[in-house]
Amino acid sequence: MKLSVKQLAVSLSLVAIGGGAGLFGSRYLLPQNSSLNEYKNVTVALPPETIINPPVAKSVGPNGGGEMNFIATAVQKTGSAVVRINATRKVANPISKALKNPLLRRFFGEDEQPFPQERIERGTGSGFILSNDGKLVTNAHVVSDTETVQVTLKDGRTFEGKVLGIDKITDIAVVKIPAEKLPTVKLGSSQNLIPGQWAIAIGNPLGLDNTVTIGIISATDRTSAQVGVSDKRVSFIQTDAAINPGNSGGPLLNSRGEVIGINTAIRADAQGLGFAIPIETAARIANELFTKGRVQHPFLGIEMVDLTPTKKKQLNQETSLELKQETGILVRRVTPDSPAEEAGLRPGDIIEKINNQPVKTSAQVQKVVVSSTVGDIMEILVKRKGKLQTFKVESGVYPHR
Repeated sequence: MKLSVKQLAVSLSLVAIGGGAGLFGSRYLLPQNSSLNEYKNVTVALPPETIINPPVAKSVGPNGGGEMNFIATAVQKTGSAVVRINATRKVANPISKALKNPLLRRFFGEDEQPFPQERIERGTGSGFILSNDGKLVTNAHVVSDTETVQVTLKDGRTFEGKVLGIDKITDIAVVKIPAEKLPTVKLGSSQNLIPGQWAIAIGNPLGLDNTVTIGIISATDRTSAQVGVSDKRVSFIQTDAAINPGNSGGPLLNSRGEVIGINTAIRADAQGLGFAIPIETAARIANELFTKGRVQHPFLGIEMVDLTPTKKKQLNQETSLELKQETGILVRRVTPDSPAEEAGLRPGDIIEKINNQPVKTSAQVQKVVVSSTVGDIMEILVKRKGKLQTFKVESGVYPHR
């Protein structure tokens, strides 16, 4: 079918108007029962700035600075209670120590000391305020080997903080600053965390104060051995929220702004992996440090491993255990003169229950022991050569090295 020039013009006009209506909204459509000829010379245009700078939602931020979301709300609740901790410590100068070698001393001269005996080491970490009278918690490695630290609040005030206690086994330390009416954090719970839940970290990575990072809970109940810090006795929370040097000691928050853990940058080679000490552990240790200045950790004296078919085969090749079971919690080694040895536990035992509660992983056993008190008696049901036996183990004090 051929169209006249007038029909073609009308068709193109309809297409143009329809396209414009789809782009800018229905308010630009022609009124009903209107003749096209009445509008043939009408041009609809929007100001250029409307397209270049489209309208945005009204600001609802506290200072008119942008929209609030659950992350910003959580940070608003807790951010003012997060502090920067600057620690200064004297450490032995390795060069000066090396110069004690007689050959080097002959080279430099007996009386010459070209290098100082000690050097000053400075570090920055994070912490958060537990009470409005100045009690705060951080990582032990942030304040180790020093008695006083410099604590800077978010509002810029600076105080000299006194280190009241350090527990290197859990990497928890407590500090007191001379101040009153301070903002405090709200403690939450890490007991029922599910991988995939939101996680918010606040700290001072690389000296950048009050930095906020966001991620999820990646895993829970990571053992010290899994994380690669076998000298610690903590079940860690794993997160992909960025945790860098300087974040250590800062809070890990849930979506409500409650503290569920203490961030710790313990793996220098970690990329996209962060770890936090559960807040229940941190609060319990901090309370003991504030009240007693030290912590006694319960100790059984067993080294455990989670069995798999591959692990069973490897252990049978490397040891004389002659394992037949392919799953379970294996007692691989018993420490001499430990509570476990005195109670009768042996390498090769398979742990089935503790205090009548079934356990499936070594992480569960560690959690039960860590949450107990020195002197508690634990009933441990084990399978030995196919037979079940129960042993009563009185926990002792973990030997500090």
